Amino acid sequence: MSTAIQQLENQQTSTPTLDLTEQADTQNGPKSSVRRALAKRLADVICIPASQLPPQERHMAGDVLVEMLRDADLKLRASIAKRLVMLNEAPRTILIILATDEIEVAKHVLENSKSLSDSDLIQIARRVKAEHRLIMAQRRHISDAVIDVLVEFLEEGVIETLLKNKGANFSETALQRILTVSRQHQPYVTLLSKRVETRPSHGLTMFWWADSKNRKAILSRFGVSRAVLQQSCADLYPQAAAEGWNDPAARQALQFIERRQRNRAALTRSRFESLEDAIDEAEQVGISRELADEISYIAGVKPATGAQVLSDKTGEALAIFCKAPGLRRKYIYKLWRALKRPEIMPDGSPNPHLEESVRVFDAISTDNAQTVLRYWNWSLTSSLTPEVLQYIKQGVVPGEEEFGASAVTAALVFGNRK
Repeated sequence: MSTAIQQLENQQTSTPTLDLTEQADTQNGPKSSVRRALAKRLADVICIPASQLPPQERHMAGDVLVEMLRDADLKLRASIAKRLVMLNEAPRTILIILATDEIEVAKHVLENSKSLSDSDLIQIARRVKAEHRLIMAQRRHISDAVIDVLVEFLEEGVIETLLKNKGANFSETALQRILTVSRQHQPYVTLLSKRVETRPSHGLTMFWWADSKNRKAILSRFGVSRAVLQQSCADLYPQAAAEGWNDPAARQALQFIERRQRNRAALTRSRFESLEDAIDEAEQVGISRELADEISYIAGVKPATGAQVLSDKTGEALAIFCKAPGLRRKYIYKLWRALKRPEIMPDGSPNPHLEESVRVFDAISTDNAQTVLRYWNWSLTSSLTPEVLQYIKQGVVPGEEEFGASAVTAALVFGNRK
């Protein structure tokens, strides 16, 4: 017994005493190699499975590790980040500290950590730099709440990465924000037109500032038949007529669904015998405001919609305008001449915009073209109240919850004019 006690005393004597005085804490000597080993040991303890480690001890180890990381070198911080990133029970305080660190450290946590909650990610997104948010946009799964915050900064690289990320869930708020700025950034149009969350109201609104390639993609995706809508609502037309079409909202909705594109009532009041006659005259004398309004009414749209189509710089909208009411292809050329647009370029080549218009005309069915034209007419004109017009005049997009999708479309399209 005395021999064992003597051995213990000898062991304690040979072990250096831990100096707890303040003077020992303020020595300016080089960092000990023990720090790196200790930090790794603490990380090892934190990584012990929950079944083998009480949560209290895990958090105590985490608290000690936090203090050690505050002035640890970059290499050590990065190694700890790699060690903890895949742990589901990692203390969130440490992860948040590492996630807001230099990008060499933070990237491991921001992209791969499963322990960070949406609340943590939102807090981090508001505190870090653009390069950190870009890494966050690459996460395998991102909730709509986190995306709302990431989109707020309107950083092109971050938004494009989010739009390419199939594991990202976009809210309507984020989509509307991106849709608005897509007027000045064509890559957003390309990416938005492919997202499953993108609705017809988004796509057919973006059409007006999309380039030729994106316009064709939008028409292909959202230029669809309304057969089911027409079949389900067919019996309501006689009822609405019997009531004198006295409900404006119902009338506008039924006008969108209706099969016939041309407005027979407008034609009976017109001095022209047909839509073709009106376009023939426009070709001869040029398209005046009066003629544009007349052509629009007979074609089944309001003058504001007709003006938007006829003032469009390229030919895709004109192709829809001609195909929907059943005009023959030659009337694209007639309207082109009525608008005083050149068919031949100065170098003798055909006008590419006119050629593209003809290609779109040939590619889309009459029924699908009617869907697009009627949607434009409904979305651009059904919500033009004085209040919405005031928003447009101020260059502000009204909220969809209060004013509806058509008011948002009208504000974005008419507010886009330069």
